[in-house]
Amino acid sequence: MTSTPLPPPTSPSRKPSPTPTKLGCHHIVTSRNGRIAASAGFGGEVNIWNISESEEWEEAGKIVDGNKAGEIWAIALSEDGQFLAATTYDGRINVWDLVAERKKIREYETKGSFGMCIDISRDGRFTASGHENGAVYVFNNDTGRMLYSLPGLVKPVRTVAFSPAGTRLAAAGDARVIALYDVQHGEQVADLTGHSAWIFSVDWSDTGEYLLSGSFDGKVKVWSIDRRVCVATHSETDKTLWCVKWLPKVGNKSEAFATAGANRSISFYREATGG
Repeated sequence: MTSTPLPPPTSPSRKPSPTPTKLGCHHIVTSRNGRIAASAGFGGEVNIWNISESEEWEEAGKIVDGNKAGEIWAIALSEDGQFLAATTYDGRINVWDLVAERKKIREYETKGSFGMCIDISRDGRFTASGHENGAVYVFNNDTGRMLYSLPGLVKPVRTVAFSPAGTRLAAAGDARVIALYDVQHGEQVADLTGHSAWIFSVDWSDTGEYLLSGSFDGKVKVWSIDRRVCVATHSETDKTLWCVKWLPKVGNKSEAFATAGANRSISFYREATGG
């Protein structure tokens, strides 16, 4: 696999930006259907946004639940944007129904460790969270109960991501290892090793064949899930990559991804299968 830098996409006009929160925003997420977005601010507020077909953002409401400054940290939206899940500094996982008047419908309890990351499976059945103490938890959204407390990482977990089919969960962080778990059985099935610095972000390709990861040292890696090996490494900067994302695949075009980080830029790449 080889990486080819792509030019940034162009837009005929500048779209209105959401109004920033007073103390700043630390997390922004969008639903996979591209219609709903949510932002979490340092003051504890969570804003919900509707995104029109012309890509204009309109504020649709707030999550107001007695949140204190810094109480809500990582957030995730379900694929259709109906449900929002959020971690807290004291280990709780809260879930709101954004259609039913933004009411809280779930409160999952862990062992009290700061929740650093969270994800919802595409089918909406599971929520996973990664914590400062290295713990990874999977919750069943249908029953409202913890399904698994997963072993394998002993340092802070900074990113978790379900595979498209929801059968695998990837988790990574300060241990510099990507742990792969079988969601059905709650077993760790693989370790992907090769990063030499903290891992901040992972993302699955739409087919589930590849996993993307970005780290503190500015390196982005592409992993083959079947072969359990790194098939491409790219480093344009030595500054931290905060986020890596596969781009939607259109037609017969090769898989492409974007990275964003401390160098204050967004870079685009196309992955091509090589020998």
